[in-house]
Amino acid sequence: MKPAGGASRDAALKEAFLEMLAAERGASANTLAGYGRDLSDFRETTGRLAEAETSDLRAYLADLARRGFAPSSQARRLSALRQFFRFLVEEGVREDDPAASVDRPKPRRTLPKVMSVAEVDRLLAAARDATADPALSPAKRLAALRTLALLELLYATGLRVSELVSLPASAARSERPFLIVRGKGGRERLVPLNAAAAEAVRHYAAALKAAGRSEARFLFPATSEEGHLTRQAFARDLKAVAAAAGLDAADLSPHVLRHAFATHLLSGGADLRAVQTLLGHADIATTQIYTHVLDERLNALVTGHHPLARRKPG
Repeated sequence: MKPAGGASRDAALKEAFLEMLAAERGASANTLAGYGRDLSDFRETTGRLAEAETSDLRAYLADLARRGFAPSSQARRLSALRQFFRFLVEEGVREDDPAASVDRPKPRRTLPKVMSVAEVDRLLAAARDATADPALSPAKRLAALRTLALLELLYATGLRVSELVSLPASAARSERPFLIVRGKGGRERLVPLNAAAAEAVRHYAAALKAAGRSEARFLFPATSEEGHLTRQAFARDLKAVAAAAGLDAADLSPHVLRHAFATHLLSGGADLRAVQTLLGHADIATTQIYTHVLDERLNALVTGHHPLARRKPG
């Protein structure tokens, strides 16, 4: 621990920092109290504040993790410390910033919500039923066909919703059993198209043509600023179909269907690298969030087929 003089100096610098936040940045009383607690906890844990080194900050983050603090809470405390040390450098109290090279704690990657195959079947069945209502006006039937085409495409391809709603009109005119998708960073990839999705797109495109809108630039044209259906509008339509299917609409989004696409492929035996390509992930580490599916499949494989698994204990 530092001597009393060090504690007094730390306390004075902390107060000066908080006064700066209030005067120059208009920080609220709650923000100031939170920063004050964070800085005090750091000093109590490490034994120093203004004279802390990079090793102290890293040890503090490790201590927070041991205490059960979530990565987001650790990052918030690191943010307070970074601002404090930048203040000390700007005021000439220190020449170096010990927080500059400390990495922000990464949030834990949670497993995405995944729909079962049966739930997807119910969703698609409800979307198909909506297109068959004889009482629909031409405009409402076109909207129902559009929703069905969107859902069939999304589950068949695993496209990002931004990629899906911005598909060019040429996607409906191609006879090829795949789509050419331009994803993040302008990277293009081939995505196979199944018969159900291709049929849904054909029926929707025919209705679009009958409505005199076949010359649009996008497959899903709209009066939005972008010229195509917005992600928000699709999410709203998806929730309506989910409610009709008896599913929990609050938990359902286009991204959940993308997850279902990947999870069901892996459950069926697809290779992780192939799923990475289909999803358009530049780094396989992004795809590895789905390895829980592979773990379950491999465990079932060993349990069901390895001779040791069939031996009785004792």
